[in-house]
Amino acid sequence: MSIPTRVSWAGVYRPDLAIAAAPADFAAALDTLKPAQPYRQSERTARMHQAYLTWSTPPETGPGDVQMGPIMRYIEANTAKDAIFANGAGNYATWLHRFHRFQRFNTQAAPTSGSMGYGLPAAVAAKQLFPDREVICFAGDGCFMMHGQEFATAVRYNLPIITLVINNGIYGTIRMHQEREYPGRVSGTDLTNPDFAAFARAYGGHGELVEKTEDFAGAFERARQSGKPSIIEIKLDPEAITPTRTLSQIRNG
Repeated sequence: MSIPTRVSWAGVYRPDLAIAAAPADFAAALDTLKPAQPYRQSERTARMHQAYLTWSTPPETGPGDVQMGPIMRYIEANTAKDAIFANGAGNYATWLHRFHRFQRFNTQAAPTSGSMGYGLPAAVAAKQLFPDREVICFAGDGCFMMHGQEFATAVRYNLPIITLVINNGIYGTIRMHQEREYPGRVSGTDLTNPDFAAFARAYGGHGELVEKTEDFAGAFERARQSGKPSIIEIKLDPEAITPTRTLSQIRNG
């Protein structure tokens, strides 16, 4: 028996360590050996699992009057495991990707190429395909404005999706990179937005505005009960650029 590691030009294997033994004898001999160190896989597994739980537990506090951590906990506790979540691209999507635990197949519609604007049309399509399942779209304000007109499609075909527009008034990911690479040199990332709740009502849907964390639960349930396509505008402080770092920390770092 040999352990091949290299092949010569003639195709002959040249082992680093050659062992002359039948496989059965070799396995029997290995069975008598003890590892150089105690086997601690169970300890490592427990440690890694705890690290995952810590990483995937949303923070309690952050800058501003709206905290996305408690909002994510509410969503986790009050949505079915087969609910479909759609999103586009942006820092806001971190709240969904990191803190929602997907437990069923076919429960996420998201771009693999980082395409902004994907979430809303994806949510419309998902609700059309699966009318009996709840469909929730996560969108940043800049992301939503890429394809916000697709909300009209949801109204036209009576598709009661719930869209969370996480509005921080900026292209968050691009601003984060600007502040990290060129602190204070802001260019083209401030946004002038409509009233997103009024936008929903103008199309014939349901609109809600969340300016404090405690406003979210009631807004979410009213959107559900409306039976209409809904937009819940969440006013997020631009400082809350990631779950763990503020925009100022990135700029000063």
